[in-house]
Amino acid sequence: MKEFIAALRFLTILPLPGAWGTSEEDLAGSSAFFPVVGLLLGLVAGAAAFGLSHLLPPWPATAAVVILLALFSGGLHVDGLSDTADGFMSSRPRERILEIMKDSRIGAMGALAIGSVLMLKTASLASLSLAGFWKAAVLMPLAGRCAIVIQMAALPYARPEGGLAAVFYRGRAWTPLVVATLLMVAVGWVLGGRAGVVAMGVVVAGTILFNALCRRRIGGATGDTLGASCEIGETLTAVTLCAWAMRA
Repeated sequence: MKEFIAALRFLTILPLPGAWGTSEEDLAGSSAFFPVVGLLLGLVAGAAAFGLSHLLPPWPATAAVVILLALFSGGLHVDGLSDTADGFMSSRPRERILEIMKDSRIGAMGALAIGSVLMLKTASLASLSLAGFWKAAVLMPLAGRCAIVIQMAALPYARPEGGLAAVFYRGRAWTPLVVATLLMVAVGWVLGGRAGVVAMGVVVAGTILFNALCRRRIGGATGDTLGASCEIGETLTAVTLCAWAMRA
């Protein structure tokens, strides 16, 4: 339970009372619960999508849900995406890339990355039917948090001096990866059938490709690339479901 609470504290802005889940030991073992937290956030987003679709036209409704998805983590993952884009697109050596990613200021590539992801999510969700909209809203947070787990399992931590995400690399295990894979396939099938499973498969493939880029550019993962993987996973889910609906 402490590890589950730690996952909730790390991945959301929920004001949880008490001291449970605040120790580094609890946080180190919490990654197995990332997919579960992602599913819970997805249920909230799905309910919001269903309700908003009856109150607003498609574009305002989807924009509101996309904003809600970003707010779940207090913008932490969006910030990671922008820092990663600024560093990776700088064409600098590894050490300089890590310095750029650590800089709190946002650059042109970071702003472009944020704008691109938000527009793709909103446009893709707006093109779906009512049922497709709320189901995609459920799957997106799940896929994003599972993408984080996949990157943690695949890559070493890239900062020798440590950082925000270093605690998760204290004895990595296969359990979080197994939980993430099974939950993605199960929920994808239940909600979307073949389309849902394909969307989750695209997220896995996209995360693997992004992992390869991270390894080539900085030799591993950081807190920023983990956040970026979440945003990429959510975006790939929305775009894939949109593309599937177009061919149906």
